[in-house]
Amino acid sequence: MFAVVRTGGKQYRVAAGDKIAVEKLAGEAGDTITLGDVLLAGEGEKLEDVGKVTVSAEIIAQAKSEKVIVFKKRRRHNYRRKNGHRQQMTLLRITAVGDSKAEKKAAPKKEAAPKAEAKTDDAPKADAKKAAPKKGAVEEKAPAKKAAPKKAAAKKTEDKK
Repeated sequence: MFAVVRTGGKQYRVAAGDKIAVEKLAGEAGDTITLGDVLLAGEGEKLEDVGKVTVSAEIIAQAKSEKVIVFKKRRRHNYRRKNGHRQQMTLLRITAVGDSKAEKKAAPKKEAAPKAEAKTDDAPKADAKKAAPKKGAVEEKAPAKKAAPKKAAAKKTEDKK
């Protein structure tokens, strides 16, 4: 399920499990907040009543965005001002949209690959590996060819006066 929410004067399309960066919101890292201004909600082609849909999110961190350089200049007046600004922002992880909740990603399980199956028809490949030189071995190379000497620049004829 997805929803379009408005916060900080901008609109974001979110689904459960998404991470977004929005304008600064009050709260500390780990707090849970509710994004109340839901503009649109649905699943696939089907839209739902936005009055019944709530979007909850967890604050990951409070941070600053990239620096924006503000440069002002008035030509022919010797007026130049350079300033920088980093906007405060909040990183959010969307935990639930409506009644759907984000599923926590579990660590992938490591399974031992059967080695007996890997040895079938590897004999031709093994012979090719033996014939190939090792990575650390130094191969003899032919001496590099010298470049042909450049032709001398043609002399300019002087004008007779």
